[in-house]
Amino acid sequence: MERINLTNDLSLSRIVYGMWRLGDDTDTSSAHVQAKIEACLAQGITTMDQADIYGGYMAEEILGVALREAPALKDRIEIVTKCDIVAPVGRHSAARVKYYDTGRAHITASVEDSLRLMGVERIDLLLIHRPDPLMDHVETGAVLDELVASGKVRSVGVSNFRPWDWDLLQSAMATQLVTNQIEISVMAHHPFTNGDIAFLQRIGIPPMAWSPLAGGALFSADNTGLHETLSSIAAWHDSEVTSLVVAWLMAHPARIMPVMGTNSLERIANFGAAAALTIDRETWYEIYTAALGHEVP
Repeated sequence: MERINLTNDLSLSRIVYGMWRLGDDTDTSSAHVQAKIEACLAQGITTMDQADIYGGYMAEEILGVALREAPALKDRIEIVTKCDIVAPVGRHSAARVKYYDTGRAHITASVEDSLRLMGVERIDLLLIHRPDPLMDHVETGAVLDELVASGKVRSVGVSNFRPWDWDLLQSAMATQLVTNQIEISVMAHHPFTNGDIAFLQRIGIPPMAWSPLAGGALFSADNTGLHETLSSIAAWHDSEVTSLVVAWLMAHPARIMPVMGTNSLERIANFGAAAALTIDRETWYEIYTAALGHEVP
């Protein structure tokens, strides 16, 4: 599978396995988690996407237990994780309200917790999960620089940031931010026209796309018309709708990395089919038109 170079010493697989539902599975055994990772590796998918908050602050530990029992897997994968969301569950159950914390103490503690829970010595890519309206960009930038310099984090980026949020944080950093993980899908296509993708293209930063299948909304009764159109296009390409809409993202020149999340081994085993599907310009616009519900101006 194609790889996306983020720095001279870090590349990610073009398709990423999203582990936000890892703790929701009825089977969270190490053997089952290992089987999911192996299913990814068999397709060249080596990048695992985590966050401290996933699974009510339990998903990292579930992954860590699996890696401790199969330590050879650590050298075959890249781990992405995120921090800054404090929700009143799990280890933050005493919080009175859900909030963001991009302060030095919280980011440092979150990284230490992630390293310990996953049983790794270094996080390949740390993302600030959500823009923090109360962020002191100088403090946040400094602690991210320090984490990279310490070797505990290989690279840093952000998630759900708008261009101005990116510019503010980057202005206080010596380290280059390497990606922005944002919601992009056939149903969340606004980043293609609201400046988010254009900004990242201009500065040469490949984005990651969370919820590339629109959280399953593509298959809901409210979107039968769109699904029927996509099914017709997919059939013409001898493909499935899920592969088609992921390939649609990957056809964009921004080098989008879709983050695919499921607990189904069968679905995981089919992730790579999207990488083999070629979407030409006319087909891209055919899908875009169906998503818009009308032709382009």
